[in-house]
Amino acid sequence: MARVGNSIIKGIEIGEIITTLNKAYADEWLAYYQYFIEGKVIKGLMKDAAIAELNQHAADELRHATMVADRILQLGGTPLLHPNDWLKYTNCGYDAPNDFDVVAILNDAIKGEQCAISTYSKIVEMTKNKDIVTYNMVSQILADEVEHEEDLQALHDDITEFLESLKKSAR
Repeated sequence: MARVGNSIIKGIEIGEIITTLNKAYADEWLAYYQYFIEGKVIKGLMKDAAIAELNQHAADELRHATMVADRILQLGGTPLLHPNDWLKYTNCGYDAPNDFDVVAILNDAIKGEQCAISTYSKIVEMTKNKDIVTYNMVSQILADEVEHEEDLQALHDDITEFLESLKKSAR
């Protein structure tokens, strides 16, 4: 645990930061798995583009989990040690895909990103002017999550617009 590094934290309990980060850590692992498995089971129009996007986002979520775990350790805490704990502590939950259609998968992924944006926005506010290291890390992750939502929404919109144009031309 960093003694001098942790001495710069003001106005917030380190234990509160660790607890909050462990919840985000759980979210990142569940998001990683959700993207991973969605990329395996997805079906439908433009699935290859969606698979590429899902795989990239899975890699990003794993990177985020690593960043969060490293910060928890810097603060003197322990990242959640068992996958069962991910479901106990998650902010965003886990919805196993039950409709493998590309549009349904993208809807689920967008919902997950929106929850991540909400979660990290709260952590940014919690650590602002109190824990600059966590604040900077979480701000970086938040920027990634916003980009993920944008990428997924754009792909979703492209697919749904294409499907609508096919329906119109079939009439």
